Amino acid sequence: MVLSPGNNKLKVFQLLFSDPGRSFYSSGEKLSGSVQLQAALPCRLAGLRVSAAGCARVDHRCGKNRKNRSQEVEYLKYEEDLRLEEQLSRDPEGFFLLPSDQTYNFQFGFELPAAGRLVSSYKGKFGHVRYYVRAVLDRPSQNALQCEREFEVEEPLDVNRPDLLAPAAAANQKKVTCMFIPDGQVSISAQIDRKGFCQGEDICIHAKFENTCSRIVVPKAAIIAKHSYFADGRTKESRQKLSAVRGNHIISGMCDMWQGKTIRVPKLKPSLLGCDIIRVDYALMISLHIPGSERLAVELPLVIGTVPFSGVGSRTSSMSSAGESLSSWSSFPSAPPSYSDIHRDLRQPLLLDYDGAQDAEDEEDGLFMRAPQHYPPPPAYTEVDPDSVNPLQAVQVF
Repeated sequence: MVLSPGNNKLKVFQLLFSDPGRSFYSSGEKLSGSVQLQAALPCRLAGLRVSAAGCARVDHRCGKNRKNRSQEVEYLKYEEDLRLEEQLSRDPEGFFLLPSDQTYNFQFGFELPAAGRLVSSYKGKFGHVRYYVRAVLDRPSQNALQCEREFEVEEPLDVNRPDLLAPAAAANQKKVTCMFIPDGQVSISAQIDRKGFCQGEDICIHAKFENTCSRIVVPKAAIIAKHSYFADGRTKESRQKLSAVRGNHIISGMCDMWQGKTIRVPKLKPSLLGCDIIRVDYALMISLHIPGSERLAVELPLVIGTVPFSGVGSRTSSMSSAGESLSSWSSFPSAPPSYSDIHRDLRQPLLLDYDGAQDAEDEEDGLFMRAPQHYPPPPAYTEVDPDSVNPLQAVQVF
């Protein structure tokens, strides 16, 4: 805040942080800076105070009467009186004298609370979490002047926690009707290898979609942000779709599988989990678009963190979980048997009874294809091109 020379005799009154290029602070770190003063004309000061505050606030209207509901929670409180006597002299009345045309910097510093007592900065539609430093300049026989500077707090959130490395799965199905007449059903089974991700990472989706109704359905996946605000016992929620992918159309009587289809996490603020009145959750919504009917959807929880996935100690569990999910949705044929293991009786059944009975007494009752008992000998081998010599001169080598 820069004042004109004619405004209360001050030219400069502003807050400066020691590291102006820093984008955020975390719990337990030290924030330091200075209050800069410059006077156009000599003036007197009574004192200079610096305070820091951080709070979460929710403010929204709800109900038929649109009653305003608000609530506030404090997370940071600090105050310090700066020592002006180290640089300024006093007049006979005990006030500090600030000379003109000279810049003074008065230092301050404080440590942010320990981990678990702060929450990350946030700004939403119905609330915010805000941190700031305020300087108050007291003057004799005049109103106090003040200036503020905000700073961001970002609490570290490690996605390598065991609970965030565990897979998430969900399934859902729906019966489809047309004019109250049953029209088959659709179903979704979906799984992801872990819940914790950071921006820029790819989420691998394993899913199976089945369509037995008469309509063509379309599978889709999207990352959803859910904002929840709590005030006076009431909750206000808002949802936002951030990014999406879609699959191929699925016609009637068919199914489709996603075996590792990816969706990239965009640039997002981390999940806000520790605040008492504001919560920001993320989810992966996998759905089927059904023409003429409400979509079928499942949601898998996501936590967006700040410490990226390391891959240590979780690769095996992720691969095994993915393998289990795929094996539960589909079965792949085994390798063909060796020719040496085939029984000499090469009769193959063309028709069997519906229950699969293959007892010895029923074996002759089916229709069989019998392979010939004698096999023709292999063709003769020759190293001479039969087209380049007289057929009477070709020599066969056995």
